[in-house]
This record gives sequence, structure tokens and C-alpha cells, in this order.
Amino acid sequence: MTAREGADGSAESLRLFVAVDLPERAKEEIRALQEGLPGVRWTPVEQLHLTLRFIGAADLPLFARVRSALATVRCRPFSLEVRGAGRFPPGGPPRVLWVGLAENDTLGLLYREVERALAGAGLEPEGRRFSPHITVARLKEPRRPDVAAWLERQGGFAVPPFNVEAFHLYSSVLTAAGAVHRREGSWRLEEQPLPIP
Repeated sequence: MTAREGADGSAESLRLFVAVDLPERAKEEIRALQEGLPGVRWTPVEQLHLTLRFIGAADLPLFARVRSALATVRCRPFSLEVRGAGRFPPGGPPRVLWVGLAENDTLGLLYREVERALAGAGLEPEGRRFSPHITVARLKEPRRPDVAAWLERQGGFAVPPFNVEAFHLYSSVLTAAGAVHRREGSWRLEEQPLPIP
């Protein structure tokens, strides 16, 4: 990654998030349920991912600290299973539709390791509880009966387990056509030696 500059030569601010990618098979199965609900903005299949931590705007010095800090994350590879669907917020008009993930202790460990690393880079801790999900749609003018019917149809949705062997840092640029994501760094998960008792 080379430092990017604006047209006037000033340092560019990046909008960052840390994520786990999905295999193509999982993306295609999720894409198959992105229908039957008019008036929503479906997440493009190439942008489907599991966000571990949204960082937000970062100048280039913070970007460099984040990349260095994420290199210290230690977690073993693990298997992940997509299961179920839901909406945010749970009460009030729905704004986001998502598919969920089966409970996974190692995913929680990876999240905590990312949080630890980012705290070392000077970021404030995440204020919300980690609620792993994959955003499949955003709603501007939600119609509750339609959303309820869609969620009922997805009640048994599941994707066979897949292996997670890396996590990534992405930047996101908002355009008139939607967000454009660019991978800014990747780190492999590796088996860690067991501690000596």
C-alpha cells in the first residue's frame, strides 16, 4: 500500500474496517436469498463480508499504526457457519437485513485480539457488544409486513461450514453507486503453540 494523496497533495483520509472474507460458495448462497423484497438496496455479492471492527475515518499516520497493530493479532484458523437471518434494529422500523453466524468461541477470540491490537494503535474500544452478522440489504423506506414475510422465508437458511484462515483490513470509499471496498492488508491465522503448564 502506498500513501495516497488528494489532488492538492494533502494526505488522504481512509474509511477503514477489519473483516473476514466469505468463500464464493457462501456468497452465492447468500445472493440467492436477495430477492422477493422490493424497495431495498441489496449488498453486492462481491462486498459480502463479516465485519470484525468498523474503524471509520483514519489519516495516514493512524492507518500505518493500525496496519502494524493488526500484524500482532494471534489466533488459530477456525470453521464458521452462516445460519439464520434477522434485522436491525430489533425494535422499530427495520433498516438492515442480515444473515447470522453460528456461535463460535474462536471467532470471539479473533474479535478480542483485533480489539486488543487496535487499542494498542490508539483507538477507543468498541462501544457495542460484538454481534457477528453479514449485512445483506439496507432499507430506506421499510415496510414491516414485507420484511417480516422475507425473514420468515429465511428462517431455515444455512450455509455449510467453511474455513477461516485470514482476516483483512479494508478501506471503503462512498460513491454515488455505493461503497467501493479496497483491501489494504491481509494477515493469516496460524496455529499457536499451547502454553507450557
